[in-house]
Amino acid sequence: MSDPRPGRVRVSGPLASFAEGFSAELLGRGYSLRSVQSQLELVAQMSRWMGSEGVDVEGLSPRVLRRFLVERRQRYATEVSAERLGPLLDYLGGLGLLPVAEQDEPTAVDRVLEDFCRYLLQERGLVNGSVQLYAGVARRFLAGRSEPLADDLAQLSADAINAFVLGESRRVKPRTAETVVCALRALLRFLHVQGWVRAPLAEAVPSVPQRREGLPRGIPVSQVKLLLDSCDRSTTVGLRDFAILMLMARLGLRCGEVAGLRLDDLDWRAGEIVIRGKRSRTDRLPLPWDVGEAMANYLRHARRPGFGPTVFLRVQAPITGLSGDGVSEVVHRTAQRAGIHPLRAHRLRHTIATELGRRGASLPEIGQVLRHQSIETTAIYAKVDRAALEKLALPWPGSRS
Repeated sequence: MSDPRPGRVRVSGPLASFAEGFSAELLGRGYSLRSVQSQLELVAQMSRWMGSEGVDVEGLSPRVLRRFLVERRQRYATEVSAERLGPLLDYLGGLGLLPVAEQDEPTAVDRVLEDFCRYLLQERGLVNGSVQLYAGVARRFLAGRSEPLADDLAQLSADAINAFVLGESRRVKPRTAETVVCALRALLRFLHVQGWVRAPLAEAVPSVPQRREGLPRGIPVSQVKLLLDSCDRSTTVGLRDFAILMLMARLGLRCGEVAGLRLDDLDWRAGEIVIRGKRSRTDRLPLPWDVGEAMANYLRHARRPGFGPTVFLRVQAPITGLSGDGVSEVVHRTAQRAGIHPLRAHRLRHTIATELGRRGASLPEIGQVLRHQSIETTAIYAKVDRAALEKLALPWPGSRS
């Protein structure tokens, strides 16, 4: 068996002087010794190739890197993807050694989108994920306009808006079409305020018809217990996943709110936790003892120190904060292991709301627990109690009442 210590890999050529620093960088980002050795072996191959080709570090353009991968494929049985070079290129780029890629001159659409994103972040208070969704819709809408952009927008009509919404509705799912409508209305309000559009056309955006006759889908309390019990708390992953699930099952947090937790959001003395929700809303919630215990066990025994202020981290290198999608994947993977399939993370919020409703909580009380900004959002849970609804239903004409 080969020695996994990074120092055993000899690197000669133009990259030799960077091998030690690159190795330390990888170890600092949570890579195992064996992974670091694998990366250094690739560095050694690339450095020898650079020496034979007369290429220095400043000459590592995308074209040169593609040529290296092609020629390496001819020499070695194992194929290496461009992604494998990512850690090395990130390291060299951080040192300012890679050639600066030529940037295309920003177009009128690029400039409008930059200002629109800044408006969404600073004026509307949207989180980064929502800004990216809205920006994607805005780019598709603006890309369909003719040049020059200013003249086209000055003559923008409701017909053009309707045509865009209709085309998007045919292309995406109904729920996504709702996001398209919201994003387009936000864009048109911004364009009107900035003087690009003369008339306030946001109200001309048609709504997407939705039939929401189904009830909110919680899961039985017994299945929540199965979900929690399936976490092996003798392992790092199990401790982390158990803490995540406790936050969602007991406090009804969203995936993005769990991913956004920072170490200083936990006030152990006061027994409170700070939650950063939608539209930059911040709430302080009581930290139940069982949730606090799960968090403390994860932080003491599973979370690796020295990787920033984010509470929940990836367990595989590079070790960074867990994303909202990563939190959602934790729920999905745990549900599969517990035999509860399929299960989306948001159904844990529905479970809390439906259980509160069955125990007699009012809609305002449910909305307060889930931190809804509008009672209309909470109103869907008025349909959960089938027995109460049956008492309100009128008898069918001609039937016995």
